[in-house]
Amino acid sequence: MTVVGVVGAGIMGAGVAQNLAQYGHSVRLVDISDEALRAALDRIELNCRMSRMLGGPAVDAAEVLAGITVSTDLGLLADAEVVIENIPEDEDLKRDLYRRLDEVCQPGCVFVANTSAIPITRIGSWTKRPAQVAGVHFMNPVPMKPAVEFIPGHHTSPEAEHTVRELLASMDKKAIDVNDACGFISNRISHVFMNEAAYLVYEGVATAEAVDEVFRSCFGHPMGPLQTLDLIGVDTVLQSIEVLYEHFADSKYRPCPLLKQMADAGLLGRKSGQGFYRYGPDAPGSADRAGRNGHLTAVRSGSDI
Repeated sequence: MTVVGVVGAGIMGAGVAQNLAQYGHSVRLVDISDEALRAALDRIELNCRMSRMLGGPAVDAAEVLAGITVSTDLGLLADAEVVIENIPEDEDLKRDLYRRLDEVCQPGCVFVANTSAIPITRIGSWTKRPAQVAGVHFMNPVPMKPAVEFIPGHHTSPEAEHTVRELLASMDKKAIDVNDACGFISNRISHVFMNEAAYLVYEGVATAEAVDEVFRSCFGHPMGPLQTLDLIGVDTVLQSIEVLYEHFADSKYRPCPLLKQMADAGLLGRKSGQGFYRYGPDAPGSADRAGRNGHLTAVRSGSDI
């Protein structure tokens, strides 16, 4: 058993905390608000109860929750051997957090950045311990995914790398090695893919349903790109594509204006109840037939996925 800190109790952080607790680790889950922590525990309990229905193993929700301690105080992480950071892709927020973690955490603690785009070497430069910083890009939903991207930074020591690999193995995760580069493998490809799908709706080429149906029916994808975007979160994808655009200064990463409108309107996908589709018991039964005028009304009538 390892004492592992998890910072950020959103969808990803809750998934990481659940996955760690399922495999017997003692988890310290920290976020800035009690509301976020309560929501994370509710989400973890539901996910545990739904695990078998979704093709995963039977999971004892009470046992998992018993392995997770929550707090709004970073001091809870003082005895953590590893801390996994899962906050939004905002460099100012991350820089401030890592400086605070440096002061709170024990000298031997290894920091793991669960970032989707920001280079790990850059994150390491925000700490006093760049040799103890590594990147792991977990995929959503974390407990159901068998693999992660593992990204050492330029200064990551062999000892820190070994610690993280051992932790991943203990969570039954396959580590796919990736050299340090903005966006790594998955988001360099997937975010261009989702962003271009949003452009098709924005430009009135097709509805969200039609875009996704092509990928499900013609290519055999289990989910279309806009369904996937809703699952991850419109705001989360937008933040990552903005990091890619700023880093590479390449027009292929230019964020679709519709994603910005949706984020401003709070249409964030599954977590808000509406994105490119509507979710929940009150969602209409018919699929999205709007979306031909290239504006926010494109996503105001969606389906229950």
